[in-house]
Amino acid sequence: MEQVGIGLAGMGNVGAGVFKHLTNNRVLLSERLGLELAVRRIVVRDVNKVRSVPAPTAILSTRWEDLIEDPSIQIVVELMGGTEPALQLILRAIENGKIVVTGNKQLLAEHGQEIFQAATKHKVPVFYEAAAAGGIPIIKVVTEAFIGNHIREMHGIINGTCNYILTRMTEAGLGFEEALEEAQKLGFAEADPTLDVNGWDAAHKAIILASLSYGFWVSGDEIFVEGIEDITAEDISFARELGYAIKLLAIIKADENSAIEVRVHPTLVPAEHVLASVRGVFNAVAVHGDVVGETLFYGRGAGQDPTSSAVISDLAEAAVALKWPRASYGFTPHGLYGTCKPLADVVSQYYLRISVEDVPGVLAQVAGILGELKIGISSVIQPEANDGGSVPLVLMIHDATNGQMDRALEQIAALACVKKAPKMIRVEAFSGS
Repeated sequence: MEQVGIGLAGMGNVGAGVFKHLTNNRVLLSERLGLELAVRRIVVRDVNKVRSVPAPTAILSTRWEDLIEDPSIQIVVELMGGTEPALQLILRAIENGKIVVTGNKQLLAEHGQEIFQAATKHKVPVFYEAAAAGGIPIIKVVTEAFIGNHIREMHGIINGTCNYILTRMTEAGLGFEEALEEAQKLGFAEADPTLDVNGWDAAHKAIILASLSYGFWVSGDEIFVEGIEDITAEDISFARELGYAIKLLAIIKADENSAIEVRVHPTLVPAEHVLASVRGVFNAVAVHGDVVGETLFYGRGAGQDPTSSAVISDLAEAAVALKWPRASYGFTPHGLYGTCKPLADVVSQYYLRISVEDVPGVLAQVAGILGELKIGISSVIQPEANDGGSVPLVLMIHDATNGQMDRALEQIAALACVKKAPKMIRVEAFSGS
């Protein structure tokens, strides 16, 4: 059977999974493809390291350049992570006519435009299903299944670590630090969880999805990102009382003027919405197309096996593309969109928690500020204090721009009766809800 030569850069969690499943499912893949996927070389940092998934010593190397220089390698799989030397490897592979498969979301978010310009110039496709939502085939959905749709909006729970933490805070009453520590012990969070909990892991994925959906490469400087570090058990309790769950949500939308918004932040999701029920490390992406309507994609968004499944899917497509070249090389720009809406102009609803003195007239002062800025209040929760000290004042706010709310928060924080900086969490109103 004809063989396709593969060079694998990276033998970490995902790389090991790819090698393991290519080996275990070799016969299945060969039967389905009519080709044999043969790993010819694997680049690692240390060839002497003992690995849970062993590979033949003869194919191990510490030089990524070997993947470029070996003429028997037709497909380069980049699973090293980070931006360097991953970027150089991918660009060199493209220049040398080798098809690229990558799961590197950070690299694509920061250098996607450069990579796809090179791919188009050299007519070499780049596949990257594993870069957005693990085992959920959301890249293929946007680029193939929904190619005839204008994407009206997309809402995604696309970071399993944050979703696990928020689930445990909701269901077990844990604080953020307790839930994070539990996630780390179970292997659901990295030793350094910064990129997960500060929202940027999800933001990298959102940039990729937005760029594919709207035909221009979105800059990280143009999106709003906020993590879950400041979410408290108190916020989750109030949200539940009001009929919401708190999720770290990636929100991608196009308005009537074809300006788009891309933002990632903790969000109050109505309890009756399907995304509110996504638990633990699972991911889900809701996509609204103008032709197909509402759709939902659900599954494991990270981990060795789901991510390996996405990489192997891309490998199969890449192998077929060697025999039947593609007219598209991974990203097709178009001119229907091209601008990002400033956060100050984005309209939302809001949850507002203010720590105030337990004295008469406080609500009137806060409501007065909101009224002057033409911001409406939809509901209020004001528990009584047992000790005469400060109490939380919780307000649900009607539609307002982020710019209006910034001005309101500044004035509210300056009130003598306010004891701490106000806490604001955005509330999402979904199409049809």
